[in-house]
Amino acid sequence: MTSSLVTKTPVIEIKDLQAKYGNLTILDGISVDIHPGEITVILGGSGCGKTTLLKNMLRLYEPTAGSVKFWGEETLGMSENEFYEVLKKTGMLFQNGALLNSISVYENISIPLEMHTSLSQDVIDRIIRVKLNLVGLGNAIYKLPSELSGGMKKRASLARALALDPEILFCDEPSAGLDPVTSEALDNLILNLKHQLKMTIVIVTHELASIHRIADKIIFLDGGKMLFNGTLDEARGARIPQIDHFFEVGKF
Repeated sequence: MTSSLVTKTPVIEIKDLQAKYGNLTILDGISVDIHPGEITVILGGSGCGKTTLLKNMLRLYEPTAGSVKFWGEETLGMSENEFYEVLKKTGMLFQNGALLNSISVYENISIPLEMHTSLSQDVIDRIIRVKLNLVGLGNAIYKLPSELSGGMKKRASLARALALDPEILFCDEPSAGLDPVTSEALDNLILNLKHQLKMTIVIVTHELASIHRIADKIIFLDGGKMLFNGTLDEARGARIPQIDHFFEVGKF
């Protein structure tokens, strides 16, 4: 099922996407559009293909077949250098944060700026401070990741993902391992980023509280197929047994 609420040109268009590991089909014929300025949440049970879909969008895994367009450009036939230019307009918040533990928060955030820009050190310094203040970590700028709480690590990782001012932010299980209070604070931060920066955000999660707080649209996967794409209200009215069970188990 698809939503009737389509008013803008998609920033990502996925058509007939297929992904396999060996002979095992993980994603089977996924077709979906991601629209600008919205938070789209990819959900479903364990092993349904949520993270695989995210990684196939970004060619961390190469799709077996299908089409993935960013801003109207087909990416699956692009050279590595061509796709690199597309990726520079995106940011990624990994599930474990992926901070380098041996260097400070400041140095972690400086990595994409030093690798992908020719900015002076003074400008890089100002950008790092702006991004850390944006996520409420201005006082942790010179701390090591080991000195941070779980929620602070996620926010530091988010600051790094925002370093290059991405138009699209991808998040893989951002609330994983966080307590409910910290998880809610992270959700509120993501909502603020959406409104302040007019960002398009794609999130993989199974956290029902987060889904209800942040999702504009949901993509529900089951057994590698897309069962639903639309709003939460539309999902509730769709009467799809797998979706009803998913939310019933979570007592929503």
